[in-house]
Amino acid sequence: MTTLEEQPDMKSFSTSLGQVHVLGKEALFVETMRLIKNALKNTDGEVAVGLTGGSTPKAFYAWAAKHQALSSELKERVVWSTSDERCVPESDDNSNFGHANRDMLQPLDVPELNKFPWPVELDPEACADEFNHRWNERFGPSHCFDICFLGMGGDNHTASLFPNCPLIGTQHHENFAAINWPERGWRVTITPEGFSRCKLIVVSVTGEGKEEALFQAFHGEFNPRHKPIQLLKAHSHKVLWLLDPAAATGLDLDMGV
Repeated sequence: MTTLEEQPDMKSFSTSLGQVHVLGKEALFVETMRLIKNALKNTDGEVAVGLTGGSTPKAFYAWAAKHQALSSELKERVVWSTSDERCVPESDDNSNFGHANRDMLQPLDVPELNKFPWPVELDPEACADEFNHRWNERFGPSHCFDICFLGMGGDNHTASLFPNCPLIGTQHHENFAAINWPERGWRVTITPEGFSRCKLIVVSVTGEGKEEALFQAFHGEFNPRHKPIQLLKAHSHKVLWLLDPAAATGLDLDMGV
């Protein structure tokens, strides 16, 4: 079994969308935790981590709780939030922060002060405004996440930035905003401007079923309005993709070498 001290074996290559690491699922979890630990070395203060939703993060939370993966320093200095959120109570099964809290933060005794959920009890636009206000008071408006974790949908969406999302291609100076996703309802999300203020962006994609989406993201026509994940091309110097072998079959592994 891979331990927290071991460096996972990886295939790595550079692309126009950032560095790509291909590694097994447990090694992917180890690498995720290593990245968070490394962020502590780059600052003397708090480290803001934006988690994401989906099956891979849920599996990571279970793994972290099982392995008691958060040291006392991580518990004291990392502030945990989510890069986007559905406008539902934290107790709802669709709440991204709810899963992180129940499955990792609570079992590992993370202090309440180090939890930074969205105020979803407010209306969506008020929720985003209040989150921006609280964020700016704690971290400052020119700083977004030290590590922003993202996923990618089969339609190439990321966070709650969907194809033809009105937040893409328009000037929005805040790090976070509310958006009404057609047929899916209101969400609150990091904005394209927020990406520019993150120190590191990590996109985790695992399992079969994302091969075509990955191919389109990396090899298809560049059109970030239709394929929001391609917004990351502008920040490729600070973007890292973590893929397992099943997901990576959608890519040409010789690309960029």
